[in-house]
Amino acid sequence: MANPEKVERDSNFYKSVGFMCGLEIHQRLATAHKLFCSCPATLANESDKLLAEVSRYQRAVAGELGSVDRSAEFEEAKNRRFNYKVRDKHTCLVEIDEEPPHNINSEALKIALAMGTAMKMKFVDELQPMRKEVVDGSDPSAFQRTTLVGIDGTIEVDGHKINMPTLFLEEESSGIVSASEDGIIYDTDRLGIPLLEIDTDAYIPNAAAAKSIALYIGTLLRVSGAVQRGIGSIRQDVNVSIKGGARVEIKGLQEVDKLDKFVDNEITRQLKLLEIKDELVKAGASVDAPIDLTEMLKKSTVRIVINQLERGGVAVGFRLKNFKGFLGKEVNPDRRLGSEISDYAKMAKVNGLIHSDENLAVYGFTEKEHEELKKKFSLGPHDAFVIIAGKKTDVEKAVALAMERAKYALVGIPLETRAVANTELCTTRFMRPLPGGSRMYPETDARPILITKEMVELAKKSAPDIEKEKKHLLSKVDNRSIAEQLLLSPRLNLFKTIISSTKADSGFVANILVQKFTELKRSGFEIDSIDEQRILHLFEAYGKGEITKQAVDELLKEMSLKKDSVANLIKVKRLQRITGKDLEHLVSQVKKEQKDSSDKNELRNLVMAKYRLTVDGAELNSVISSEK
Repeated sequence: MANPEKVERDSNFYKSVGFMCGLEIHQRLATAHKLFCSCPATLANESDKLLAEVSRYQRAVAGELGSVDRSAEFEEAKNRRFNYKVRDKHTCLVEIDEEPPHNINSEALKIALAMGTAMKMKFVDELQPMRKEVVDGSDPSAFQRTTLVGIDGTIEVDGHKINMPTLFLEEESSGIVSASEDGIIYDTDRLGIPLLEIDTDAYIPNAAAAKSIALYIGTLLRVSGAVQRGIGSIRQDVNVSIKGGARVEIKGLQEVDKLDKFVDNEITRQLKLLEIKDELVKAGASVDAPIDLTEMLKKSTVRIVINQLERGGVAVGFRLKNFKGFLGKEVNPDRRLGSEISDYAKMAKVNGLIHSDENLAVYGFTEKEHEELKKKFSLGPHDAFVIIAGKKTDVEKAVALAMERAKYALVGIPLETRAVANTELCTTRFMRPLPGGSRMYPETDARPILITKEMVELAKKSAPDIEKEKKHLLSKVDNRSIAEQLLLSPRLNLFKTIISSTKADSGFVANILVQKFTELKRSGFEIDSIDEQRILHLFEAYGKGEITKQAVDELLKEMSLKKDSVANLIKVKRLQRITGKDLEHLVSQVKKEQKDSSDKNELRNLVMAKYRLTVDGAELNSVISSEK
């Protein structure tokens, strides 16, 4: 098989590897209330009172067809405790599964129908809420209510016709507060907020198209004006497979601009794992039964092992026949076959594993210990080994999982759900086995919903239209490039709010939100941390003539560093605009200090050099021109 890094990734490459790819876009809706209760669909803040904490454990249950999903069984085996924070006004008995769901949110349903219309979907006659088993503990009930709304839609992106098989209206999950080996703490303020899941089919032609399609759907959602904004409000799951490989779901990608890199890296990972499989099979590789190394390593100088043994733990290892050199083979940047096996072991609460393809001296193994291990494992010249240390029950599970993954290296690519491992390198790590169809069963406590002709007609009138929105933006922003960037920007709705509620020039606002924000972010400023209300206040101050254009730039830097109000930052940084009579007086003062009073350009330069952030250039020119 050709080296995937040396093959040009054109359309022929993707066809040759049997590339298949589909997207699942999840977007929170900006409704007044949650999907199945009257709690507000907003996130809590620090002042919201904590009423209670609820603790639960994951239990796998059979789906509608009577079988239990493997991913649910996998999570149950971890025996983790889940704690849920319940906050005043943001959570009720519905969320913690102590009260039946109320009627479905009609506002959310209208938004879902409008989005379905924009994607040319057919609507089912009767909506039937279902329960989808949640395997990560993010719902106290262990299921998420989800409702199929639309089917068989299409969109066209960059000349590609993309089929959109399903549109779901469902509940958002809880947000993670913290996680440890023993359990996870969730906040239920987010739980139950209406969420759209928009799915493409699996025939996206290449990685670049996957990114473009995600951007298009995200733009369509923002144009609707009915979605929440901010970090985490939209998430992309990407399903990727190749010929001879397996479907892998990359979960929760936040940065759509790197989506194509994640897809290409997954192709590379699968190609390299398939190469390794072929070589291992050819070499007659196998995985031996585990061996207890506790007594042997009690006198070891390897600190990470001794620390576990001193706490009453154990050390267990197993031989990998004819695996030498393969555990260290890179499958992605900074990711090797050993990393893939280690990911499985870590699911059992151990810190990882040690394998013989690593530099064992770094861990503290002496040459003598290394030789003793070779004898203990009956190691041949082409063999490798793995060692795992920790609590006895954890090590037993970890060894079983690591051996399972090592054996699968001889078979191919396991069906997996993977999480982001490194955002910069665009790599992923094992999260859990890929869920199947056994997670769904009917929601007997929620009423079916009839879709009427009137509802469909209303949806047609409110469906978002990207081309129409583009024309509208061009009428407001006299720069096609800026307008097109704004259309793709998550700040599109913020732009609309600013120009409709302040006197700030629309072109200036667009330039700041698109170009200046990008520039400041690249310079290291945490621009995304500034909440939209403060940005609105900033442009209100500018629109009222309280600050200059130059001060906007300076204030944005300060706002990314401090949580102070805009008014207070203007005062503290002394950025109030000098205007009118005050500016005339200032010009007169500088003019008196100027040696050549007839040089107006020099006068302007002197004023701007000292008062650049507080003096408007156009107004200054006007004052200087009127000077005698």
